[in-house]
Amino acid sequence: MKQILVSGVIGLFLSLIGTPLLIRLLARKGYGQMIRDDGPQAHHSKRGTPTMGGIAFILATLIAYASTKLITGDKPSMSGVLVLFLTAGLGLVGFLDDYIKIVKQRSLGLRAKAKMAGQLIVGITFAVLALNFHDSRNQTPASTKLSFTTDFGWSIGPVIFVIWALFMILAMSNGVNLTDGLDGLATGASVMVFAAYTVIGVWQYGQWCGAQVSANGACYEVRDPLDLAVVAAALMGACFGFLWWNTSPAKIFMGDTGSLALGGALAGLAICSRTEMLLAILGGLFVLITMSVIIQVGSFRLTGKRVFRMAPLQHHFELKGWSEVLVVVRFWIIQGMCMAVGLGIFYAGWVAAS
Repeated sequence: MKQILVSGVIGLFLSLIGTPLLIRLLARKGYGQMIRDDGPQAHHSKRGTPTMGGIAFILATLIAYASTKLITGDKPSMSGVLVLFLTAGLGLVGFLDDYIKIVKQRSLGLRAKAKMAGQLIVGITFAVLALNFHDSRNQTPASTKLSFTTDFGWSIGPVIFVIWALFMILAMSNGVNLTDGLDGLATGASVMVFAAYTVIGVWQYGQWCGAQVSANGACYEVRDPLDLAVVAAALMGACFGFLWWNTSPAKIFMGDTGSLALGGALAGLAICSRTEMLLAILGGLFVLITMSVIIQVGSFRLTGKRVFRMAPLQHHFELKGWSEVLVVVRFWIIQGMCMAVGLGIFYAGWVAAS
């Protein structure tokens, strides 16, 4: 458990002191945010705010994890390394997208096909590797079975698993990207989900098949539950430190660098902890906002009418007259309830099994 505390504290500290250094560097180079002309008018005052802030919490997370292993003397696990690979890999795709936006001074960065190709390469690599690296109990970081609070049903096979993993990775990375429209919204929501995965990792380790089995034989078949908690704690701490500077009025935006990385981290944690479908509840705010875009686009194409004043959903409430801070705080409350319900379902699943 010492590892979890150390990784969280280091991630928080590095992000808290590293983000202002990044702000000064980006401001000096003129790497400011481009603002959509068709967005809420209040957002035009944010033009020029440093972006690519995801660099700060990605580096803080990676350093926190490595430092924790050096301090405690514990070896890195393949599950932890693969989640960090997915986080950093998608962060790199997002960085290229942000950099092109800034250099070419346009609100669109990488072409859609190039961006998708980058996400597919990173996602496929993660999914394939996650089905390898057996431990002494023949467990791999991921399972070819679908999962909710644990694995269930028959194996779907490696090919369908890779497709399923890609769907999750793309859905979550783009979901966080859509949520990242208001100061601190996506960062604060992500902190809550990473906190939930820290709790899940700790609980799974306490009931882990690799250490002990309950009286009736119930336990969690997860390859590296404790190390997943370490990664989640590092991400939680790093995002918390970044939130100090990202909350309204934001001194820096995470950009696609951060949003794609966070979405990848959430999907990776869900896949490796065998809670894939539970992520839709734990990260309910991201799902809600993504659905608002799907509904808006679908309605307009089918009927020519819009359901919301503007999508994603947070902008609908802005145009209804809610202040940015009011939208963010209320959406955080919604995410907090989703996290609480998700953890309740996770615990209920254990009670039912035992």
